[in-house]
Amino acid sequence: MPELPEVETVRKGLTRLVTGKKIKKMQVLWPKIVEQPEAPIFEASLIGEEIESIDRRGKFLIFHLSHYELISHLRMEGKYQFVEKNELIDKHTHIIFFFEDGSQLRYHDVRKFGRMTLVEKGASATYKGIMKLGPEPLPDQFLLDGFSLGLQKSHKAIKPLLLEQKLVTGLGNIYVDEALWEAKIHPEQPANTLKSKEIELLRKSIIDVLSRAIEAGGTTIRSYLNALGESGNFQVALHVYGQTGKPCIRCHTPIVKTKVAQRGTHYCPNCQKLRIKK
Repeated sequence: MPELPEVETVRKGLTRLVTGKKIKKMQVLWPKIVEQPEAPIFEASLIGEEIESIDRRGKFLIFHLSHYELISHLRMEGKYQFVEKNELIDKHTHIIFFFEDGSQLRYHDVRKFGRMTLVEKGASATYKGIMKLGPEPLPDQFLLDGFSLGLQKSHKAIKPLLLEQKLVTGLGNIYVDEALWEAKIHPEQPANTLKSKEIELLRKSIIDVLSRAIEAGGTTIRSYLNALGESGNFQVALHVYGQTGKPCIRCHTPIVKTKVAQRGTHYCPNCQKLRIKK
């Protein structure tokens, strides 16, 4: 699943490729991907719209158009492909933006889980999925006091709590495992048992891991490619995710894989000991 660094990489690629382009025609080949409005209205509304800019909030892409905002969530395997001229359309292409200059932007999705929503200009911040998100993982937005308070209120294990996107947005399975390893915190440690020093280090680790992954262009796991058809490079820097049985680079203990809240989870049993009491 594309996580925040992958979605940010897609945003940067799309910004370079389609900013300033005007939509001549839309084609929706799988209507269920469009949440609202209905597909025929979606197609008609976008004709003549210019892509002014593209933002990201959490894992959502937001296309700022002349009169609307298009919210796109890639979910499991959604991808965008930019083509300069008409090419054969494969069976996993579900939505096509035809631009006035003859180029196209195609949305591919093998599992068809991705979603698009068209809202009035300025209304994306009130979209149901975006309203629930916590702060972006940036030092000036992801503040220690708010993070500490949120953790103290929850008895949940730290990994599934972070995956909820409410305390901080953008963490998925890969980067939660990496941040918890960096902070030396067991993925099942109850959130309200974390000590102040652990919370401070975890916040720093989340910011660090995500910023480094963005700089590397994301992580390539299975089928992920960015908007330019390029693989990310962060997989070479992964310390625990996908490293089952390999020695921890800190203590040389073999990395373990288990399940936490039904998610495959990687950690070092020596560096990340489960501690129930405060």
